[in-house]
Amino acid sequence: MNIKKIAQLAGVSVSTVSKIINDYPEISEDTKERVRKIMAETGYIPSNSAKTLATKTSHLIGVIFAGKLNIDMTHPFFIEVVNAFKKQMGILGYDLLFFSNEKFQGRGDYPARCRHFHVDGCILLSGEELEPAIRELDESEIPCVGVDLTLTGPNSAHINSDNFVMAELVANHLAGLGYREFGYLGSTETSEMSRDRETGFRQALAKRGFAVREDWFIHAGSFYEEAGYAAMRRLLDSGGPRPRAVWAASDELAFGAHRALGESGLRIPEDIALVGCDDIEASRYIRPALTTIRQDKETIGKLAALLLFDLINRQGGLPAVQVKPELIVRQSCGAANRP
Repeated sequence: MNIKKIAQLAGVSVSTVSKIINDYPEISEDTKERVRKIMAETGYIPSNSAKTLATKTSHLIGVIFAGKLNIDMTHPFFIEVVNAFKKQMGILGYDLLFFSNEKFQGRGDYPARCRHFHVDGCILLSGEELEPAIRELDESEIPCVGVDLTLTGPNSAHINSDNFVMAELVANHLAGLGYREFGYLGSTETSEMSRDRETGFRQALAKRGFAVREDWFIHAGSFYEEAGYAAMRRLLDSGGPRPRAVWAASDELAFGAHRALGESGLRIPEDIALVGCDDIEASRYIRPALTTIRQDKETIGKLAALLLFDLINRQGGLPAVQVKPELIVRQSCGAANRP
C-alpha cells in the first residue's frame, strides 16, 4: 500500500492525502475522516516522503566530505565536529544523510542528488581538489554551511578556527622559547586551510624579523600521518641544515614527522622542536607529548548546526564565523626544558 493507492481509494489527489497526513487545516473534516478511515483499514503507515510532499521539508541534512582527496569518517578532528553537529541537529529535529563523493549513475552531482533526496540543507567538510559540483551546490538554492571551507553563495555560510591567530600563537610561543630557524609542514598548495596557516606563519615570522627558508616549508600532499612522515624524511635526507622548530598543519602530520625524526636518531625537542594543530586525543599520549593548537571541535560542530538551521528557516545570520583557537603547551616544543 502506498500514498497513491490511498488517494485512489479515497477519490482525492495525492497532495490532499499528504496534507491530511501533515494535518493541514484547509482540508474538510469529512475528507480527513474518509482518508484516515481508509488508512486505518489498509494498515497504511505514512512514509517520510509522503509527509515531505506537503510540508516541502524532509528534516534531512546532507553531510558531504568535499573534494577528490577528501577527509573521511576516520579523521579524528572532523569526526568530533560531525558528532557535535549531529547532536545539535538532532535536538533541532533533523537526521543526517551521508553522501558519497563518487558519482551515482542517473543521479548527477551534489545539487541534483540533494534535490533527489529532498534534503533541507547540507554541511560541507573541507577536502582537497574540490569538485566543480561543490561550487555549484554553494551557488544553488540549497542552504549550505562549510567547515574549514569558504562558501559565498546566496544561501551559504562557513565556520572555521582562525588560522591566522593559530599561526601567531605558534610563532610567538616558539620565538619566545629562543628558536630562530623554522619549518612548516602543510598539506597541498590548493588546500585553503593549509594555505592560510602557512601564510599566517610566514607573516608572523616576518613580523619578528625571521627569514623563511623555502626548502623548510614543505607541502606534504595531505593532512595524514604518512604524508607527514614522507615530508620530514625529505627534509632530513636533503643533507642541508635543519630547522630548529617545525609547525605541522595537523596533529597527524606531526605524528608522521615525529616517527621520521625518531628513526633518524633525532630527539624531540632537543634537536628539533615540534608543534601540531587540532589537539586530537592521541596528541597527549605520544612521547614526548605534542604541543599543539586546540580547535574547539564541540563549538564548531554546534555552531555549524545553528548556522544551518537559521539558513533553512530564512532567519538571516552571519555569513562567516571564526572560533578562537588555543595553544596547548606540552613537551614537544621544549618549554619544559627552558629555565
